[in-house]
Amino acid sequence: MFKIKADDGTNNLCGANVRRIRLSKTPRLSQRGLAARLQVMGYDVDHHMIRRIETGERFVTDIELALLAQALNTSINELCRAPEEPKKAP
Repeated sequence: MFKIKADDGTNNLCGANVRRIRLSKTPRLSQRGLAARLQVMGYDVDHHMIRRIETGERFVTDIELALLAQALNTSINELCRAPEEPKKAP
């Protein structure tokens, strides 16, 4: 069975952005904290699932993407933004 993967071999595009945005919060938002926010919103999730999303081990549905954006107070576009290329030395 063929599975679609990102260029880096992960199962989602948003995982690295979820982590980046989560850690940019003041105070920092833990994986447990993000899971708790999602639970309050009615989504049954735990910190292990957040870890699997952030590491790209888990596929993310469009419904989950919308909930993550809402819980992180960001846009779906920001979650799906392509990673920035590292700067090359001249």
